[in-house]
Amino acid sequence: MDTLTFTASRALKLHETDDVAIARDALTAGTTLPEFDDIVLLDDIPAAHKIALRSITKGEAVRRYGQVIGFATADIARGQHVHTHNLSIGAFDRDYAYGCDVKPVDPPGTPLTFMGFRRADGRVATRNYIGVVSTVNCSATVTKRVAQHFAAPGALANYPNVDGVVPVTHSFGCCIDHHGEGIAQLRRTIGGYVKHANFAAVLVIGLGCEANQMGAMFVAENVQSGPRMVPLVMQELGGTQATIDAAIEAVHALLPAANEVTREPVPVSALSIALQCGGSDGYSGITANPALGAAVDLLVRHGGTAILSETPEIYGAEHLLTRRAISREVGEKIVERIHWWEGYAEREKGSIDNNPTPGNKAGGLTTILEKSLGAVAKSGSTPLMGVYRYAEPIEIHGLVFMDAPGYDPMGATGQVASGANLVLFTTGRGSCFGAKPAPSIKLATNTKMFERMRDDMDINCGDIMDGSATVQEKGEEIFRAILRVASGEKSRSEALGVGDDEFVPWMIGAQM
Repeated sequence: MDTLTFTASRALKLHETDDVAIARDALTAGTTLPEFDDIVLLDDIPAAHKIALRSITKGEAVRRYGQVIGFATADIARGQHVHTHNLSIGAFDRDYAYGCDVKPVDPPGTPLTFMGFRRADGRVATRNYIGVVSTVNCSATVTKRVAQHFAAPGALANYPNVDGVVPVTHSFGCCIDHHGEGIAQLRRTIGGYVKHANFAAVLVIGLGCEANQMGAMFVAENVQSGPRMVPLVMQELGGTQATIDAAIEAVHALLPAANEVTREPVPVSALSIALQCGGSDGYSGITANPALGAAVDLLVRHGGTAILSETPEIYGAEHLLTRRAISREVGEKIVERIHWWEGYAEREKGSIDNNPTPGNKAGGLTTILEKSLGAVAKSGSTPLMGVYRYAEPIEIHGLVFMDAPGYDPMGATGQVASGANLVLFTTGRGSCFGAKPAPSIKLATNTKMFERMRDDMDINCGDIMDGSATVQEKGEEIFRAILRVASGEKSRSEALGVGDDEFVPWMIGAQM
């Protein structure tokens, strides 16, 4: 991307083989673009949308980033608007070429550190929360009431090293096969939060008669009660108010020990970041996503971990990841997950191309193929070291992939459950997502949205499009922001208090 010339050009051609250019701003019909051999626009072109650079015959493949983004559903004239009215997804062969693009990772010149919390078991935290986790929706209200008690002004004044009390609630936990894949995945997700390094201690609150029995979950996830994990069952304690009172008392007992930790220098290799994009637009794959990819390369050079996710949003671009797979086995796991999603969409009588969303399409993204090619740019250029199921613990370093739906809160929930202690989130339309216990850093793809939503956005990547920064410069800026936020600086979503309601586990299996 750094080879692009961001001058006065009103549209950008991203690869020499592309059939389309991307409008930097809204352009009107009749406009002439000298930079493309005096092409005359035949339609109004919204900002971030595509312009046909040549005549394209119905059924012909259309390329952006040098890759297929869809097939023409009608003849398209040079200078026409290319979008949902004349372009759609289609089947085509991908060359998976397992491992052919694997390159060694250069070691860092000077090892870097950040100020983190080191737990007794050696794990490193970026935040120091107490969690209150519900096993089932039936205990969600109790869980929230406990957290609300400690959100009152001054409630934690005597515990300056504790970042807060976080409720982890959801809408599931019962009327599901007691031994099926669905409840195993739910337990794995909840267990990942219960054991998360960013929680100094956790209360787990259940109703008592739910399918997701607390004891079975603890056995499945190797969770044990003790000084940092207190189980409470409503039906045993006498109901709602009695459990609220008992839970508040339990949190008060946990606070002194939680407050004893202090930040200390720890290696960057202790960082595990979740890569997310939501509310994407036609600029995402030009600015914020490749800039985040540059930051990921820096993180991996320092031994850190980056978790790419959202399988439907790599669909059509998975061959770019298989080519970077550290082994054929790793690459084939990606392909297996793609085939699973194709079968899933067929069984549910849906289409993977239902993603992009209406907002994505308004922002210039036409097909899932186009969206995926931009989304994969978040992963940078280092080898793909592993592929994981949803919410599986990630224990290797480097770039990895975790299977998840394309719904941002659901994907991020799985990544945090897998151990991510930060979330890096790119957005073009303006997502207001935040996460707890892992802070979320928001990267805006364009300057206009960044200025309009300053309270929610941490970094503007639109200055790449504006011509005042390169992708590599912005990647360095993002990397430095990662270290600051990991060291305790609040992200925008944290300052707004966002994150108490964003635990959204991916539920699979029949609800009975």
